[in-house]
Amino acid sequence: MSSAVSTTAYLARRAAQKERVRILYRRALKDTLNWAVHRHLFYRDADDLRDKFEANKHVSDLDTIDRLIDNAEATYNNFRHPDPYIVPWAPGGSKFCRNPTPPAGIEIIYNYGKEDND
Repeated sequence: MSSAVSTTAYLARRAAQKERVRILYRRALKDTLNWAVHRHLFYRDADDLRDKFEANKHVSDLDTIDRLIDNAEATYNNFRHPDPYIVPWAPGGSKFCRNPTPPAGIEIIYNYGKEDND
């Protein structure tokens, strides 16, 4: 019984670590796009980033993995781009809420030239 519990706990911790690494890699890769002006620069930086992640792929000690993830997250937070690219129509983008909804009490009538001829 103890073996099953320890195996389950081990697998749950490894799954959480894999998820943290996946999220960290995706964030770092997307942030690399903010630093690279041209695609050929991005591809080189992306390869370097992948090599950094692949260098610790062989580590199997759970505490060491947690420490490596914490260090990588701290490094990522220190080197994040101060002015990241935001899609224009997304929240925080330059076109977000450019045409806000009219205030309450203003009615828009779309009659398309079919005015009443009284």
